[in-house]
Amino acid sequence: MPLYEYQAQDPDRGCPHCRDRFEVRQSMQDEPLTTCPRCDQPVHRLISLCAVTTTQSSKSMLSDKNLKEKGFHKLVNEGGGKFRMTV
Repeated sequence: MPLYEYQAQDPDRGCPHCRDRFEVRQSMQDEPLTTCPRCDQPVHRLISLCAVTTTQSSKSMLSDKNLKEKGFHKLVNEGGGKFRMTV
């Protein structure tokens, strides 16, 4: 289940919990919170970075062989604003 970040709409009126960001583990089907679970002040969900992990290293993921197997192409900068498509 993803973690969502929330913050008080008006940090001056929020409690210490919602004044700064707080996280809630929710299903993607759950409705977003509208109030702080501790003080009932209005909150809004923040856009935050997601964490993605793989079992492969970045180098092996971007190898020509792996890109070709997955059906991707790679652009190689030839300089002067020109790119060449490989794979």
